[in-house]
Amino acid sequence: MIMEKKRMDCPSLPPGWKKEEVIRKSGLSAGKCDVYYYSPKGKKFRSKPQLSRYLGNTVDLGCFDFRTGKMMMPSKLQKNKQRLRNENLTINKGKPDLNTALPIRQTASIFKQPVTKVVNHPSNKVKTDLQRATEQPRQLFWEKRLKGLRVSAITEEVLRSMELPKGLTSVGPDTSDETLLSAIASALHMSSSPITGQTTSAAEKNPAIWLNTSQPLCKAFIVTDQDIRCPDIYKQGHHQ
Repeated sequence: MIMEKKRMDCPSLPPGWKKEEVIRKSGLSAGKCDVYYYSPKGKKFRSKPQLSRYLGNTVDLGCFDFRTGKMMMPSKLQKNKQRLRNENLTINKGKPDLNTALPIRQTASIFKQPVTKVVNHPSNKVKTDLQRATEQPRQLFWEKRLKGLRVSAITEEVLRSMELPKGLTSVGPDTSDETLLSAIASALHMSSSPITGQTTSAAEKNPAIWLNTSQPLCKAFIVTDQDIRCPDIYKQGHHQ
């Protein structure tokens, strides 16, 4: 191991004391610096407790920083101890092993046999993460809360409810035509997707399980040309 040594006077200690810094130049601990102190008689000290026991009450080493060789303020000394503790943790972790070579088989053999690397397999299935829902969850059969609502004019006169086409049939427990009408109106205003109704037949048997919450509580329906012409005929007769 290659090391570089530097020895200098230490003014914080009595005259004749020397401080030595040994910097490691090679190996896994390259760059680490070891600090030692030498008495005027040449005795070597490797730590602050050894130094304190030797000097006794002649020198107060309470604020003495062993690594820098200076008397420091208590707060700054505490910061230096924390920094050294963090450096030691970093060194102990070691360097990451970036070697991607395949390991060698541990079975008894004359020749070294590398381990076979399999990158894919037909039976492997990569599971995809579920997409986070963009819409807020809604209560099942929430449309039933629209039951009993009436449309009023500016004069506070209750308007007559519209009649649903014959092709629209409600699905679900205790669902009336008025509730279905309000549910379809809400779906037209709240959703940009097409309104098709409950397209699965299973929803009729058990709507609490197979209900499509993005569609109103009605069976699947198809809007015909006749359904489109009926409002126009009604408007023409009303104006005449």
